[in-house]
Amino acid sequence: MELSFGEMALIAIAIVVLFGPDKLPQIARDLGAGVRKMRGAVEDIKTEIMKETDNPVSEIKREIEKVKDAAKEYNPMHELQKSTVSDIPVTAEPEKPKPSEDETHEGPVSR
Repeated sequence: MELSFGEMALIAIAIVVLFGPDKLPQIARDLGAGVRKMRGAVEDIKTEIMKETDNPVSEIKREIEKVKDAAKEYNPMHELQKSTVSDIPVTAEPEKPKPSEDETHEGPVSR
């Protein structure tokens, strides 16, 4: 709602006529104090709304941080190091000699 200069002048004249020029400074102070209180109340409401809407987000952020910390602490090699050698089956094959060192190796056969 925007007021033109003429409308504001009419309101000012009406206030002076109704209350008199002596009470005009007191009315201005009271009006300013009322506006400050309203702005403070609006800021309080905004803060409360932000707290309420931010609360689920902050809970999710905390859970994500817990998962990240758990992932940092998890070491799969630690589990392998705990197991003993007898737990791991040994299926070692005998080492084959290299063809250059094997006297029985005939190489590729052409027909």
